[in-house]
Amino acid sequence: MLGSPWVHLRLCLTCGHVGCCDSSPNKHARGHAAAVAHPIVQSFQPGEDWRWCFVHEAFV
Repeated sequence: MLGSPWVHLRLCLTCGHVGCCDSSPNKHARGHAAAVAHPIVQSFQPGEDWRWCFVHEAFV
């Protein structure tokens, strides 16, 4: 769905790709992780400093 709103952004720690989170309709961050095997993202939101692993579905 092009032009749909995003909720929060995630930064791929392997290549720097920025995609929308799982609460957004297109889930670009998860799609990127699956397509290119880059499993770890970090929140790209100001004031947030956490990382998530899509493989283990857990904070790292």
